[in-house]
Amino acid sequence: MSNSPDNFDWDKFESQGFGGGYSKDERAEMEKMYDDTLTTVQEQEVVKGIVVGITDRDVILNIGFKSDGLVPVSEFRDLPELKVGDEVEVFIEDQEDPNGQLILSRKKAKIVSAWAKIYDALENDNVLEGVVKRRTKGGLIMDLYGVEAFLPGSQIDVKPIRDFDVFVGKKMEVKVVKINAAFDNVVVSHKVLIEKDLEQQRAAILNNLEKGQVLEGVIKNMTNFGVFIDLGGVDGLLHITDISWGRINHPEEVLNLDQKVNVVVLDFDDDKKRISLGMKQLTPHPWDALPADMEVGTRVKGKIVNVADYGAFLELMPGVEGLIHVSEMSWSQHLRNPQDFIKQGDEVEAVVLTLDREERKMSLGIKQLTEDPWTKEDVITKYAVGTKHTGVVRNLTNFGLFLELEEGVDGLVHVSDLSWTKKIKHPSEFVKVGENLDVVVLELDVANRRLALGHKQLEENPWDTFESVFNIGSVHKATVLEKSDRGATLELPYGIEGFSFPKGLAKEDGSQVEAGETLDFRVTEFSKDDRKIILSHTATYSEADNARIAKATKKAAPAGGGEKKEKAPKVQKEVENKSTLGDLDALSALKEQMLENEKEAGVKKLEAAAAKKAKGSDEASAEEENNA
Repeated sequence: MSNSPDNFDWDKFESQGFGGGYSKDERAEMEKMYDDTLTTVQEQEVVKGIVVGITDRDVILNIGFKSDGLVPVSEFRDLPELKVGDEVEVFIEDQEDPNGQLILSRKKAKIVSAWAKIYDALENDNVLEGVVKRRTKGGLIMDLYGVEAFLPGSQIDVKPIRDFDVFVGKKMEVKVVKINAAFDNVVVSHKVLIEKDLEQQRAAILNNLEKGQVLEGVIKNMTNFGVFIDLGGVDGLLHITDISWGRINHPEEVLNLDQKVNVVVLDFDDDKKRISLGMKQLTPHPWDALPADMEVGTRVKGKIVNVADYGAFLELMPGVEGLIHVSEMSWSQHLRNPQDFIKQGDEVEAVVLTLDREERKMSLGIKQLTEDPWTKEDVITKYAVGTKHTGVVRNLTNFGLFLELEEGVDGLVHVSDLSWTKKIKHPSEFVKVGENLDVVVLELDVANRRLALGHKQLEENPWDTFESVFNIGSVHKATVLEKSDRGATLELPYGIEGFSFPKGLAKEDGSQVEAGETLDFRVTEFSKDDRKIILSHTATYSEADNARIAKATKKAAPAGGGEKKEKAPKVQKEVENKSTLGDLDALSALKEQMLENEKEAGVKKLEAAAAKKAKGSDEASAEEENNA
C-alpha cells in the first residue's frame, strides 16, 4: 500500500467505519505515519515553540507535540510586545499532567540557557553582559540572564572603588572567572576587560614616554608624601614637593581623589616602572616674579612655614622663602632653640641679609630690626669698669659662668671671682642657670664684645683681716668637713676653709681625727695671695711642732712688725672669746680698728689681681664660649 495521501481509499474508510477497513498491519502503518508528523520531545529539555494564542492568564505554545502547552503570562513580562507567531524558548517540565496538559516554563528555559552561556563563556573566554542588581558585602551581585553572579569589589576596576552604590542598576560587561557547580556560584570580573584594554594604552604611553612630556591623568590614591596618578594604565608618583611652589602639609589641601590633572614627566627609570611627575613645573617659578627692587637691607614681611633646629623659614609669597638662622633671631648669644623665639604660623618682619636670584636663595635676619647693643653710644659708660649690674646666668662652664646683662651683652664671671672665702670647684656649687647674680665690671673690651665680671668684688677682701686673725701659731676651733688620703678640709670661723695634712690629724692619744669632729687646730701656714690656710691639730699639744712654728713665724715676720705683733694677741683673744662670730660685718669692724689706712689700697690691689686672673689662663676658653 502506498503512503501517498492520493492512494488513500476513502470508500473503504467510510463503509467500514474509522480504521475498520484496515488490517492490523495497515493500521500500524497508519499510526506510524501519524506519529511521524509530531515532534518527539523529552522532559527537562529546552525547545522552541510558536505562540498560537494569548489569554489573560496564559500564553499558548505549539512545540510540534500532540498537544499545545501553556505558560503563565507573568513569565513574559520582559516581552511586552509578544504576539501570535513569535518564537520563544521554553523548558519542558512534564509531557502530560493529570489533566493531559503539556507543562512548559519559559523561566526555567532562561535559567538553563543562561547557565549554558555562562559555562560557554568560561570555556571560551567570552564576554557577557549583565545588570548590577544590588550591593553586597565585598562587592556587587549581577544578573546574568537570570543567574546571579558575584562581582568582587577588587574586580570592578583597576583603581580602588570607594562607592559601590553608583553601579547598582547599570549594565556591565564581565568575564566569568570561576564557577562552583556544587553551589551554583558564579564569580565574574570587569577589571580583566579594562586591563586588557589598558595594555595597548600602557604600551603606547611607555614607548613614547620622555622627560618634559605633559600628560593628563586621574588621581587614584593619596598619601602624606604625594599622590599616585593613573596616566591611562600607567601609574606615576606626584611627590608633595612637586605639587605646588608653596609649602603644603598634605596633598588633600589642594587636590582631590578622581580629579583630572595635567602633569609633566620629570624622570623615570630604565624599565619605566617608576615615573616621577610634577605639577608646579607647569607654572612660572615665583622667584621670577620677585620685585626687582628687593635687595640686601630691604625689610620684608611673611609667614613662618617651618621651624628647624638651625632656624626658621619665612615665606614671602608661595614658593619664595628665606632662612632666618637662629643666630640672626636675637642679639643674645644664648638662643639655642628657634622654637623658644618663634613659632610656625607667626607673621613676622625681617631684613634681607643675602640674596641670590640665580640660586633662588636668601637669608633673613630679625635682630637687625633693632640696634646692636654693643654699638650703642652709651655702652662705654654704661658698662665702665667698676659699675655694678644684675644679670641672668645663662651658661655654666668649668672655668666660670656667662651672665647676660641685657639682650646681646654677656660677661664672664671667672670661678675664682665668685667668693673670697669658699674654694669653688665648679660654678654650679654657687649658682644655677636662670638665677640672677649681682656683679661688678672688672674689664670692658668693646672691640671684641667682651666683659670680665666679678661677684666677690662687691665686698671687701676679708683676707686682709684674716691675715691678722689667722696668723701663724694661732689656735682656732675647726670642724672636719671631709677627709681623704691627702688630708682633711676644715671649716673655720667666718665661713672660710682650711686644710690639714695627714700628719697634723693625729690626736694626743694616738687616734686620728675623723670627719665631723670639731677640735682645736693651730695655724702652721697662711697665704693671703693664694687664700690658703694650713692647720694642724697635732701642733696644739706637740712641743716640737710648736717650736718649729714659732721659728717659722719669727723668720716670716716683717721688719718693723712690732705693732702688728702687739695687736695680734689682742685680736686673737677677741676671736677666742667670740668663737661663735659668723658674719663678715663683725670681721669688718675688727679690720677697721686694725688696718684703716690699708683698706683702700688693699681693695684696689685685689681688683687688679682679680682682673688679671680673669683674663689669664682661661682667656682662650672664655673667648671661645663668648663667640659661641
